[in-house]
Amino acid sequence: MTSTLRKILALIGLWLLVGQPARAQTDTTVYNLTIRQGPVSKAGKTVVGMTVNGGIPGPSIRFKEGGYAVIYVKNEMDVETSVHWHGLLLPNFYDGVPYLTTPPIRPGQTQKYAFPLKQSGTYWYHSHTMLQEQSGVYGAIVIEPQKERLPYDKDLVLVLSDWTNQKPENVLRFLKRGTEWYNIRKGTATPLNRVVARGAFGAQLNFWKQRMEGFDIADIYYDAFLVNGQAVQRYPDFKAGERVRLRIINGSASSQFWMTFGGENPLLVAADGQDVVPVKHNKTFIAVAETYDFLVTVPANGQLEFRAMAQDGSGTTSAYLGTGPVLAAPVLPRPDKIGLMQQMARMDMRMGAPALKFRPNHVDPQQMKANWGMPMEKQGKDGKMSGRQMGASNTMDGTKMNGQPAQPKPDMAGMQLKDTKRVEGMKMPADTAHAGHRTPMNGMQMADGKSMAGMDTGGMDMFSEYGYDYLRAPQKTAYADSLPVREILLNLTGNMQRYIWSMNGVPLSSADKIPIRSNQVTRITYNNLTMMHHPMHLHGHFFRVINENGAYSPLKHTVNVPPMQQVTIEVLGNEYGDWFLHCHILYHMMGGMARIVSYDTPRDPRLKGYPVSNLLAETNRYYTWGRLGVASHMSSLNLVSSDIRNQFNLSVEYGWNRNMETEATYERYLYDYLRVFGGVNVENTRRRAAPAPNEQGPGRMRTETSTTAVAGLRFLTPYLFNLDARIDNKLRPRLSLGRQVMIFPRLLAFGYYEYQADFGWVNKLENNRSFTREVVWNTGLEYMLSRNFSLMGSYDNRFGGGGGLSVRF
Repeated sequence: MTSTLRKILALIGLWLLVGQPARAQTDTTVYNLTIRQGPVSKAGKTVVGMTVNGGIPGPSIRFKEGGYAVIYVKNEMDVETSVHWHGLLLPNFYDGVPYLTTPPIRPGQTQKYAFPLKQSGTYWYHSHTMLQEQSGVYGAIVIEPQKERLPYDKDLVLVLSDWTNQKPENVLRFLKRGTEWYNIRKGTATPLNRVVARGAFGAQLNFWKQRMEGFDIADIYYDAFLVNGQAVQRYPDFKAGERVRLRIINGSASSQFWMTFGGENPLLVAADGQDVVPVKHNKTFIAVAETYDFLVTVPANGQLEFRAMAQDGSGTTSAYLGTGPVLAAPVLPRPDKIGLMQQMARMDMRMGAPALKFRPNHVDPQQMKANWGMPMEKQGKDGKMSGRQMGASNTMDGTKMNGQPAQPKPDMAGMQLKDTKRVEGMKMPADTAHAGHRTPMNGMQMADGKSMAGMDTGGMDMFSEYGYDYLRAPQKTAYADSLPVREILLNLTGNMQRYIWSMNGVPLSSADKIPIRSNQVTRITYNNLTMMHHPMHLHGHFFRVINENGAYSPLKHTVNVPPMQQVTIEVLGNEYGDWFLHCHILYHMMGGMARIVSYDTPRDPRLKGYPVSNLLAETNRYYTWGRLGVASHMSSLNLVSSDIRNQFNLSVEYGWNRNMETEATYERYLYDYLRVFGGVNVENTRRRAAPAPNEQGPGRMRTETSTTAVAGLRFLTPYLFNLDARIDNKLRPRLSLGRQVMIFPRLLAFGYYEYQADFGWVNKLENNRSFTREVVWNTGLEYMLSRNFSLMGSYDNRFGGGGGLSVRF
């Protein structure tokens, strides 16, 4: 069948779908949701938030498998909004990504969503417009099965979330400027004095060499972590001996949690809405956007604690079931970031893969993978993985990666299904897309075929506890061997200094669509080249997460990819239209870590007037910030406005000796660490002129003004020095180097050195010398009082020394 014929048939099918009247349903469930702005108090301060039907989270909406959902969403805000039905298999038009699949809901409008319910389980909904999810637009979805597999007495939905009293756009702006304040505020910063005291200075140098400040876990300081909208929830109505199904949803914008339970270990029975083989499992990691169902029994003589600790240990939230003495959940220690940094340094990983490639249209993902991560010489003889290598570099079909022979292809004989249109016993049609996950450590094998699980890998198993090997599907999920397989490698890349996130070094705004074909298995390998976790979500599909359970690998809609690890999923193409694929850490998605997955079918005519470019623009907006310093010897002002590749800068320095320098530049990022710039520099210098022949004593003070055009390049060097190399229209070269280091908690040291030469190529100087030089330098300390204010003291060889106040805005 030709491509043209396929498109014609798809267009006819789409017309039939759009043109048919809504079918009559006797099992229809209708909900009305209203999104409003208003005052919200979640963490000791009243701020403007967004509510669904007046609450945060919004109401839990419940349906029955096999029924029909009709949901009316009304927007009573003064900005556009949207709702995405996370994890639901539904027609493309109702998926809820504005400008991609669904029109945005404009102020005053009501939008209708109507779709059949093909599945059962625990899911959720949230806004997909800008950063609204952080402000409160989210809630739970429960779809009860036609027949319950495991008995229980009651169920309880627990929606985990994070809350900031800041405006979310200000949070992202603050991240874009590259500051350590959030880690300082959380107490998770690793200043130099603590690093040295731990004997980790060598590891710190290794991170600096790779342009990284240190080991990072979570980006943002949150004022509170919530369960069902409160820091602590109590449910005394649950009676002793009752079996309760806890439906746990991580509806956070960017926080991931370790979940622990008091009393006996809970029985994990479902992941992302899909049944798994029941397993007793305490201390469970839940990534952003994942859902897990557990069965617990209310203790006979006490109340059971469910506890969720933020991944970096910066806070917790708890829910209590029952009455009486508390059966406390285990309290987990805060992660040792310095120790983790030492482990990463010992592994000799090459970190810091670029988030921006020089030529985004000429990217070789395999070459990127070969260039970053574990050095080839560490991989053992013949390129096979040693027990100390992190992550698997070979695909499951035995193809070569990194130029090295692949491991033998696993025996897939047991994975074949006789009926390729059906997965036996699953809760949804098999022709919906499924996916999978690979756990590199516990599921990885050494060159001799022995499992790495439980072995001494020299610290290499530091992320093994984030794997999914404990999840096993009740029935086989593997696809038929007869289906064609297409492989895609997505390296996950990022830049913490500028907070740019991407895949294969290309952010969403510069990326092509990822093609996906009907009746074809798309095998996607996520290779994480960053130090952050990335929960990757594919809209409209379930996928197989390839783990040690082989043919019984679980089905999920979101899969967490740990730092410097890789995960493989498999998706069966059985949809139409365009679907969103992205990291579900909200600020990573808005920083560019997203793609459009496309079946290359005609666009829904109802989207006319809603260009997809509006969605791309959301991830490439300009953010503006500034800094004002007022001290006893000088004042300074710095303003920056930047999107992904373009940046405008204005700096003014004025000394009370009336020396002043002003510079305005535009710069273009060629890739992460290199940009070219051009602009104008104005200097006013007070100098004492030579006395006139008839004057007595020293000459008069005069102000000399010099205006020059400048051009050059700026480069972030290894060890995090900012290099500025330029030349002006008088052909005077200038070289400057600057750096700041956190030496104690809240206390930063900074320094700047500048050398300018004048070879007299344009104008000879008054003293007729052909060569002069000028050196400018300053050094100082800054003590951070808060997010916006610092005390500072500095010495500048132009303006002298003094101290004062610095304000960030």
